[in-house]
Amino acid sequence: MTADEWIAEFASALAIEPPDDATVATLLELAGVAAHASERTAAPIACWLVGRTGLDASAALAHARDVAAPA
Repeated sequence: MTADEWIAEFASALAIEPPDDATVATLLELAGVAAHASERTAAPIACWLVGRTGLDASAALAHARDVAAPA
């Protein structure tokens, strides 16, 4: 099963639409920012937090970049 197939089936199981390609790309970028700014485990948790807030993935990515920026 491909990632796209798995995501489509999981979205169906959750009774929601799967993300479009642009959203997937943004979420993967967000996960990369989180993983590279701290530890890898931050990536899935960051994506979970985005889902909890209901923020647009692009807005969440901007926040992640702010957090990752050196002080």
